[in-house]
Amino acid sequence: MKLKDKVALVTGSARGIGKAIALRLAQEQAVVGLMDLRDPRPIAEEMKANGYAAIPLSVDITEYESVGRVVDSVLEQYGRIDILVNNAGIIVRGTILELSHEDWQRVMNVNINGTFNCSKAVIPHMIEQSYGRIVNITSIAGKMGDITASPAYGTSKGAINTFTKSLARQLASYNITVNAIAPHAIETDMIAEWSDEKRREVINSIPLKRLGKPEEVAEAVLFLVTEGASYITGEILNMNGGYLMD
Repeated sequence: MKLKDKVALVTGSARGIGKAIALRLAQEQAVVGLMDLRDPRPIAEEMKANGYAAIPLSVDITEYESVGRVVDSVLEQYGRIDILVNNAGIIVRGTILELSHEDWQRVMNVNINGTFNCSKAVIPHMIEQSYGRIVNITSIAGKMGDITASPAYGTSKGAINTFTKSLARQLASYNITVNAIAPHAIETDMIAEWSDEKRREVINSIPLKRLGKPEEVAEAVLFLVTEGASYITGEILNMNGGYLMD
């Protein structure tokens, strides 16, 4: 198995893309810490019932001290953290005129500050062990601007793209790679609110003429954290069925 003896943390892993990522890493025999504000215990129990190693970690990633305690608990139990997937994120809809100051702050706090907090907490340990793989889940909105979301979402994802490249440059000498995946139109709760008309419109705009699946994002994450991608760092990988080609 590709990740035997590796320990991974996945944020926002109680549902959707995060759940799919956690499951895929566990299938390759990684011990997976399920970090989520929602109760991750049902997912952990489900994974354990199928023979996978999962640790439920209830945490608010916007609180650095809380993240630090969770990271310390995993290190105390397993002695290492090899993989971090910063997947947790929120979205709000509307124009700049409709966007409240409170919603702006909330999106930034979860999406970019949460990514910073988790990265900051694990990087010293990755440096100490001279090994680490960090993958940030961003969005094509971070490259081209928001389409249906408020300006806060794309701005936060654009910041994550730059954060990814900055960390990749700073950590390469420690054998730590940092990459990101920029999905679009993946079948998750974020797009469940779309009308049938909106769904058809989006699908027609995608060259592959379909929506993506969380499991496809998970496969891309798996590639980036395995040895086959050990010479890739600072990359923002598009996953959008050809909607954005850059």
